[in-house]
Amino acid sequence: MLVWLRRDLRLHDSAALHHALALARRVGAPLALAFVFDEDILGPLRAQGVRADRRLAFIVDSLCEIETTLRAAGSALWVERGRALDCIPALVRKLGARAVVANGDYEPQALARDAAVAAALADQGVAWTCLDDHVMVEPSCLRTAQGRPYGVFTPYRNAWVRHVQALSASPLECRACDGLAAHLLPVAGAQAGGVPTLEALGFEAVALPEGLQAGARAGRARFEAFLGRIDAYADTRDIPALGGTSDLSVHLRFGTVSVRELGREAWVRARAGSRGAASWLDELIWRDFYAQVLFHHPHVERRAFKPAYDAIAWDEAPALFAAWRDGRTGYPLIDAGMRQLATTGAMHNRLRMVVASFLCKDLGLDWREGERLFALRLNDFDLASNNGGWQWAASTGCDAQPWFRIFNPVTQSEKFDPHGHYIRRYVPELADLPDGALHAPWLAPTAVLAHAGVRLGQTYPRPVVDHAAARARTLMRYAAARDDA
Repeated sequence: MLVWLRRDLRLHDSAALHHALALARRVGAPLALAFVFDEDILGPLRAQGVRADRRLAFIVDSLCEIETTLRAAGSALWVERGRALDCIPALVRKLGARAVVANGDYEPQALARDAAVAAALADQGVAWTCLDDHVMVEPSCLRTAQGRPYGVFTPYRNAWVRHVQALSASPLECRACDGLAAHLLPVAGAQAGGVPTLEALGFEAVALPEGLQAGARAGRARFEAFLGRIDAYADTRDIPALGGTSDLSVHLRFGTVSVRELGREAWVRARAGSRGAASWLDELIWRDFYAQVLFHHPHVERRAFKPAYDAIAWDEAPALFAAWRDGRTGYPLIDAGMRQLATTGAMHNRLRMVVASFLCKDLGLDWREGERLFALRLNDFDLASNNGGWQWAASTGCDAQPWFRIFNPVTQSEKFDPHGHYIRRYVPELADLPDGALHAPWLAPTAVLAHAGVRLGQTYPRPVVDHAAARARTLMRYAAARDDA
């Protein structure tokens, strides 16, 4: 029996492993675990010129941890390189497996891949089982009274809570994987090949950013550390300099933590009165919400959720996009966020909203341009959440902010980074400015700029757009699209 690991790089609380272990005990068949470095994913990255990818480094390190555990039990991880459609059926033939078990992935390409693999396995007489593991409540489970998928978060959240309560929290119960070692397929020596290096995969070696460690042990440690400050989450989550978030998004993305385990802890603490835990649980439910949006409406990958907004006439301005991408807009908070993304692959959630709003509603550029850049640079890139966040900011998505709501980058800076700790970290050329001048340096007196060594247009750019004028253009842009519709 073969267990195919994908976005579930752990050996605990796994629906696929739990199911496979139950089968193994019943029929006496050994388990083999596999991972495929899929060329249908890696090839397009290389085609885009990506040579160093932190996410791939995270995967390799996480697989090495799994491989070490399996080797200690006398088995190994079967690691394949190629197209999953070719590799999984071939590995099944090699091992003589009669069943393949995996945890589901709800992205359109993943669903198509799994359907093709399932068909190929059926031709070989091999059973295929795909289980829900990536979210707490699977995407097709909750429907409106009219039988439709939810398009607004609050009703979805209410239905989610009712569902969990009605089932006595069973969607959040652990899928135990005890006794795995006793059922593993024995593997001798280098028979399974081992985990390849980044260079062997055609990429450059790259170190994970400071503070980020791969693997399930690191995910567990980070989760336990967050539990020590979870009660303050609601009050600290929007201040990037405070480190009030869970920092678990990368581990959730690659399944080195179980979202059920996280949700279960948040649920219990929220029921006990923790406002911070309740707020964090809502964020996990947002993740479920966006997964079901993508599952039911795959067109959002390339088009607006609300068709009327496909008519928006976005500007073509490569120079403005480059300034935004490189953190050279002249708005310190925007530049700090984009530089953090470029140098670390991470960005605080508040900043994701602000920089996305700035791209669409200050620069007048298509949200898909920003979404594509985030897809390349984010360590925690998840198609459903990334797409949902971008369409929220652009007001084109489900339950998005109203099209006339436009973040002011200066007031956002003053509110969420009042003392400039975040800005000074990522825009060091402004570090000597006083707090009052840091958020809009173009408004600062000449003497203050000179004292701080800031020369606008030389050491730091002037604003690439005027926010008030850009806001007026955006209101007309969206109104025109609505009128056309």
